[in-house]
Amino acid sequence: MSEQPFRFDTKIAVVLREDLEPWQRLNVTAFLVSGLGTQVPEVIGEPYEDADAVAYLPMFRQPVMVFEASKETLTAAHARVLSRALPRAVFTSDLFATGNDRDNRAAVRAVPTADLDLVGIALYGPRNAVDKVVKGARMHP
Repeated sequence: MSEQPFRFDTKIAVVLREDLEPWQRLNVTAFLVSGLGTQVPEVIGEPYEDADAVAYLPMFRQPVMVFEASKETLTAAHARVLSRALPRAVFTSDLFATGNDRDNRAAVRAVPTADLDLVGIALYGPRNAVDKVVKGARMHP
């Protein structure tokens, strides 16, 4: 008897600008998803424990879908996520030059929304809404 795969009615998605270096893709993804877990507690599952009773931190309860897109598609996705008021995180190119949270926040605050040089966004919400936001992006290879 096989179990049916679990289908979530929500989705966690990350959209990365396609011209990032591999290390930047990993770094941006890690930073972006950390924001979702702090503000959307329902995305976090239960703590883990191995057979020797060693405890591990909880992780997301569902997969994170990672996409890549052109700068223009990423900008359009950002506008759509704002119009839908979904929980989101942003990473701009300016953050590659900063080294701490205070300077990161100041770098984002210094730029008007329409002028943000986005390199990635993360979002969470109903599956259909997230799919509409990431329209035009493709699954990351």
